[in-house]
Amino acid sequence: MAEHDLTPRIAPNLDRHLVFPLMEFLQERQLYPDELILKCKIDLLNRTNMVDYAMDIHKSLYHTDDVPQGMIVDSIRRYVFEFIGLMDCFELEMVEMRAEVVARLKALEESAAPLVNFLQNPSAVQELRADKQYNLQMLNDRYQIGPDQIEALYQYAKFQFECGNYSGAADYLYQYRALCTNSERGLSALWGKLAAEILMQNWDIAHEELNRLKEIIDSKNFSSPMNQVQSRIWLMHWSLFIFFNNDNGRTQIIDLFNQDKYLNAIQTNAPHLIRYLATAFIVNKRRRPQFKDFIKLIQQEQHSYKDPITEFLTCVYVNYDFDGAQKKMWECQEVILNDPFLGKRVEEGNFTTVPLRDEFLENARLFIFETYCRIHQRIDMGVLAEKLNLNYEEAERWIVNLIRSSKLDAKIDSQLGTVIMEPNHPNVYEQLIDHTKALSGRTYKLVGQIREHAQTQAAR
Repeated sequence: MAEHDLTPRIAPNLDRHLVFPLMEFLQERQLYPDELILKCKIDLLNRTNMVDYAMDIHKSLYHTDDVPQGMIVDSIRRYVFEFIGLMDCFELEMVEMRAEVVARLKALEESAAPLVNFLQNPSAVQELRADKQYNLQMLNDRYQIGPDQIEALYQYAKFQFECGNYSGAADYLYQYRALCTNSERGLSALWGKLAAEILMQNWDIAHEELNRLKEIIDSKNFSSPMNQVQSRIWLMHWSLFIFFNNDNGRTQIIDLFNQDKYLNAIQTNAPHLIRYLATAFIVNKRRRPQFKDFIKLIQQEQHSYKDPITEFLTCVYVNYDFDGAQKKMWECQEVILNDPFLGKRVEEGNFTTVPLRDEFLENARLFIFETYCRIHQRIDMGVLAEKLNLNYEEAERWIVNLIRSSKLDAKIDSQLGTVIMEPNHPNVYEQLIDHTKALSGRTYKLVGQIREHAQTQAAR
């Protein structure tokens, strides 16, 4: 189902190194011809220093051991690259470029050597303090390390990243941020550190860097409000790698994406991110109080973005179209399997499973069942099995398990083959609690908006 592939929308909001895992997934799923993916990879590598990798891909693509001195990008590659939504292609001279990369790396290594040697000396590093100004003065007085060497460390770390040495880049960027006094450069280094940790799959460290970046983006005074919106959009795209590789990620993605500022950013320029928020809501039962507002968001944005996952929710909660929901549920399964973030595979012995798909289908059936039960008191088991995409025995066993686990207040009439729903009348105290439990959160948001407005007025 390449028609629902979001790579063309997601890729422009990622560092090009972060696009490679998406390309690997698409190649594995065979959503596009293998040749097309390999050409895209070469085009991605054009603006990096990963020359050896580019040469290997070129050999695989053209089935040759020779790499041309000047490889001109043809019209097909140019079309493919524009389709992915990245920068224009340019002529790649692989062999010559490799020599240039090695020479440049040696030059940067020599420039950064004084500071690198200092950082590799544990006794010397102990002299550093939390005060950056003191550190800069101490480095200059005792070790003759000044701003030029610190800048060289940044360039060296950046070059290491472009060469694919993410571990070295992460270490040097961390050290650079401890010495950097330029806020813009420090922010750039933090983005690089986050990308490196994601590519090394250090999810816990990456999550810490993500939180640091969020604090800076939310508190920083940007030259334009749209720049701040764009930074939030980038942050949400990068966060997908972390949240869908984290045990608590389904809750964390709701906590981030469902904030007013981030929802506004999604509605402004990234409505496709609704897919991931919708999936998180479906598989996360603890966020139901926020779910009603999210359904309204899906209705508002259905003209700018929709896919089988959002359409499934519309069928169940807006149109009460259970036949349509049944069809969309199976389409959702294909969307999940072909999505680089949702379709994560886990090896279990000789079998490969997609945990999120199984969890999604289980909760999707529950959504259909709960909504169907609200408008019916007595339900024919055969009809219900059809709505849930299960056979009669599976549906009966599934409902029995719900009743046993206290998720359903009902009983089964085996002779008539029906499910009888018990009337549920919430008392007035429960209704009062439901209406007021979100009051403190709304008050907190209102106070935050008033403070932000006051700070903006004061800055003017």
